[in-house]
Amino acid sequence: MYKVLESPLNYGGITLKNRIIFAPTTLGLPREEQLQRLREIAAGGCAMIIIGDVPVLPHGFGPSLYNKRGFAWYRDLADTAHREGCLICAQLHQSDSNFKGMMKYIPGVLAGQISQDELREILNRNVGPYISGLPEKKVNEITSAFGTAAELAVQAGFDMVQVHGDRMCGSFSSSVFNSRSDRYGGSTEKRARFAVEAVSSIRSKLPGLPIDYKLAVRLEHPHYGNAGVLEEELGVFLPLLEQAGVTSFHVTLADHGKLSDTIPPRNHPYFGEEGCFLRFCDTVRGLTKLPVCAVGGLTDPAFVEEQLEAGRMDCIAMSRQLIADADWPRKVMEGREREINRCIRCNKECLGGMMSHRGVHCIYERKDKK
Repeated sequence: MYKVLESPLNYGGITLKNRIIFAPTTLGLPREEQLQRLREIAAGGCAMIIIGDVPVLPHGFGPSLYNKRGFAWYRDLADTAHREGCLICAQLHQSDSNFKGMMKYIPGVLAGQISQDELREILNRNVGPYISGLPEKKVNEITSAFGTAAELAVQAGFDMVQVHGDRMCGSFSSSVFNSRSDRYGGSTEKRARFAVEAVSSIRSKLPGLPIDYKLAVRLEHPHYGNAGVLEEELGVFLPLLEQAGVTSFHVTLADHGKLSDTIPPRNHPYFGEEGCFLRFCDTVRGLTKLPVCAVGGLTDPAFVEEQLEAGRMDCIAMSRQLIADADWPRKVMEGREREINRCIRCNKECLGGMMSHRGVHCIYERKDKK
């Protein structure tokens, strides 16, 4: 029934058994609970899991590939996915938050005087000055570290890496944040240099490794997203990234705005529809022959199959839907669509759980516990 969705795909050098990927997601769960959640998602039949926010520097936020404990954690994740017949990808990133500069706000957060939304707004306000003021020597250290981190990820068992095109790559790419006057700022080509060097660093160390790129696209008229690349700049960015070694594109809306824009609920004023970011895939499709992955509000198998048949994308990435029902792929392929716990994009326990530090959950978990 879903011939394209169920079919294998050469995704930039690796073979996906079907067209379904678990999108990179900050779960905020205790380790064992997170491992169990990812085990369930892998067992549910998706082709690949992307592990979000793997730091490229030794002292980045989150588990580190550079120390024994962090490396063992990533090895556990890779082994867990592989045991269920699922591939695994490491999303490499460098934060663009000035954590030292944010220390003065910690007492206000702890006292409840600064909300999570307010803190996020403050963080975003500080991105531009921070990345615009980074010394070139530090910039070179960061872009070079992408190659080192990729080597460690492969040693830990990852099948692919994704370069996080938001975070620092996205802030360097953006004319909103990047006001540098050196070779990393100014023209579209210069603003692309950070991302290009990050990809080139990986390619120089691992010539055969598939490299996915999370392509963060921002909008004007109406304005959504602050990092990333304007649609009209994609014609410059994409060829440069391809030449550097990117083998596929994961296309989404740029971040550094409201989280409810990049994780939009069904009542979002602009991104409420099914497949809400597909318009960006349409633009990217016209500029590259590399595989394109769509993400954003994809829950209905019939709709997904129709868009795949139309060639708007080669595969899909899901987060909230696979959290709502890890068995979505298996149920779809077995003709059991009526049994699916459909994500209603309410954002109550997923985004809401993350923002309240309870971890990412789903309203269906509450129903199951009754």
